[in-house]
Amino acid sequence: MALNNPAFNNPAFQDPKAVQTYPGGAQAANLGAQTQYSTAQHTATDAAAQAQLEGMYAAPAAGAVETGRMSYEDTIWKTVGLFAILLVGAVAGWIWTMAGVTAANPNPNLLPWMIGALGAFVLSMVVIFTSRKKIRPGLIFAYAALEGLFIGGISAFFEFIWPGIVVQATLATLAVVGVTLALFASGKIRASKRATKVFLIAMLGYLLFSLVNIGLMIFNVPIAGGPFGMLSQEGPLGIPWGVLIGVLVVIMAAYSLVLDFDNIQQGVRNGAPRQFGWLAGFGLMVTVVWLYVEILRILAIARGNN
Repeated sequence: MALNNPAFNNPAFQDPKAVQTYPGGAQAANLGAQTQYSTAQHTATDAAAQAQLEGMYAAPAAGAVETGRMSYEDTIWKTVGLFAILLVGAVAGWIWTMAGVTAANPNPNLLPWMIGALGAFVLSMVVIFTSRKKIRPGLIFAYAALEGLFIGGISAFFEFIWPGIVVQATLATLAVVGVTLALFASGKIRASKRATKVFLIAMLGYLLFSLVNIGLMIFNVPIAGGPFGMLSQEGPLGIPWGVLIGVLVVIMAAYSLVLDFDNIQQGVRNGAPRQFGWLAGFGLMVTVVWLYVEILRILAIARGNN
């Protein structure tokens, strides 16, 4: 009776070899193996995903560079790169200016100065009026190179006439930039709407005065006699007008630096796109070059009168 019991027909009580011949036995075995493999694979995947998720939570937050936003570090590196290009252009301008100077021909070449000034002015206008739609770092690089050509040419010319003046102007420029940056970083000075309005009015007034002075020099008007036109004339206490006005212009340039620093600070705080770092570097370079040229002219006027 036991042998005829249907329960013993179950493959579990048969010879293992006979299991293969049991209807559905092989398929059931394969299905079980596949199910176990799929379960193990799913479990491993879940474990890996969980580990990855925990790693993401443990990782530091994405920085400005990863999110494509403006940062102080990135802006500093962009600015340093632009000044490096300017320095290379300045060296080329200096060499070009003094290349033909000899005892028989003691006249520096003014062509680098003129090319650099005109080219830099044109590119600066292009950069300023097109950057709202698209920022082109290549144009800013070209501006830095041409500005360097101008700086090198004018510095070599002034150094040829007044030896040692370039070192004095460079040190004075670095001192003004350093003091302004320190005061801004400490919160002692800040840009304000009223001060900015006064600055813009003073800038327009100085620009108008400069254009009039250049026109008087071109037409040889007596009041504009001297290498710097009306700026060469003596003012109160025998001090040249160029020195008195130059001090005010240096103060204006220092406030322009404050505006540049404030723009960078606002850009980083507001999460401006990373590309705006190029504009920040461009603005700083324009202001520093302006400051250097003004200090160079003040020293030249003071030493020329002596």
